[in-house]
Amino acid sequence: MIQGTTSDAGKSTLVAGLCRALARRGVAVAPFKPQNMALNSAVTVDGGEIGRSQYLQAQAARVVATTDLNPVLLKPSSDIGAQVIVHGHAVAAMNAGDYHHYKTQALAAVLESHARLVAGYERVLVEGAGSPAEINLREGDIANMGFAEAADCPVVLVADIDKGGVFAQLVGTLALLSETEAARVAGFVINRFRGDIALLQPGLDWLEAYTGKPVLGVLPYLTGLHLDAEDAIATGQAAREAALVVQVPVTPRISNHTDFDALRAHDKVDLQFVGPGMTPGPADLIVLAGSKNTRADCDWLREAGWVARIKRHLRYGGKVLGICGGYQMLGQTVADPDGIEDTPGTTAGLALFDLSTRLDATKHLQNVTGEVATGGAVAGYRIHCGVTTGVDLGRPFLNLADGPDGAISADGQVAGTYLHGLFDTGSGCDAVLAWAGLADAGSLDQDTRREASLERLADAVEAAIDLAALP
Repeated sequence: MIQGTTSDAGKSTLVAGLCRALARRGVAVAPFKPQNMALNSAVTVDGGEIGRSQYLQAQAARVVATTDLNPVLLKPSSDIGAQVIVHGHAVAAMNAGDYHHYKTQALAAVLESHARLVAGYERVLVEGAGSPAEINLREGDIANMGFAEAADCPVVLVADIDKGGVFAQLVGTLALLSETEAARVAGFVINRFRGDIALLQPGLDWLEAYTGKPVLGVLPYLTGLHLDAEDAIATGQAAREAALVVQVPVTPRISNHTDFDALRAHDKVDLQFVGPGMTPGPADLIVLAGSKNTRADCDWLREAGWVARIKRHLRYGGKVLGICGGYQMLGQTVADPDGIEDTPGTTAGLALFDLSTRLDATKHLQNVTGEVATGGAVAGYRIHCGVTTGVDLGRPFLNLADGPDGAISADGQVAGTYLHGLFDTGSGCDAVLAWAGLADAGSLDQDTRREASLERLADAVEAAIDLAALP
């Protein structure tokens, strides 16, 4: 099991790198994360929903992604509540207190999935969540040492040296574990190191002498990796010269922002995630992303001035695209009479489409293929609650294998779709960017970028870590 001293220490990346390194040596390996809290997710072959990082790790391991890879997924809909997904399907919306009492049932689901993986693979690489040293979360833990103890699993602790204080991270985390938990830690991996490792060696020697545990490897800082983010989102990137400027408002409950990974890597696109308090400049395309709380995020757009900005943007000839929850916001209303995402009620949309959406308890989970109405193949997935109806569905934006999807306005300036992964295929990305104003985009398949990054990551893992020394 790979656990981290902090969130974003590199657990997901290390597991992905180890999965690919072992897979290309012919080892049947599977990734596993007992509990994931993230708003980036994917649809599995068995028709469920898992965290996006486990979907990536499955690709790294060269195995088909199933719901067993991430049996418990928490998707926050507010600061104190989340949708709880078990074995790929939503079971309830719970606040933190309710979920704490539910953990016994959740652990049973976790151990059930883990047992199936252990029976089916030579190696299972488990990813922890956050840090095992969060004292307030120790009771009933199923994500870190609680799982490791229940499954009798050895642990490797990873720390990010780029954050600073790496030795304090490792020693402090170890000190806050119980005696049996600390005994499970088989060694350390230091992540994101820059510079001459000879200058780090005295610290490594001290750490091994002080803790009695080995440093299993030091991974270098790798720039330019195109890997799906688990949940973090980077705002405030420096603007760069590009043929097309795309802006994405970062709403409080933005989800599946991995939709934009292909644009972030595109050499002709300046993708700007615009966070709260930031003042965006001109853009060619504004995209409203998915949301775990569509009505609240729509209200936030109004309060933050985005609705007025979008209407001004359209008057000057710009394009607007909505994906999933963002597509629902483009209609007349979003109704949630049963309180599926939040308190029951109806919220006015941006009224850019003659469409309305009613949220319901059924979550639509499909992997789909098709093409943009103007040409260009697409492949992706749907993860959404609710049904959208209205006359503008007569002008679909996509034609998918199971029928038309989304809408495009009569003047061609506004489009919406339920498809996640719209930009991931080269021809589909080219078609959408051409609609937005960029001809001859020459887009690459995102899968091609991802594969190159996984191979590069595995090379770095193999160079830095003696795989035979892993427990």
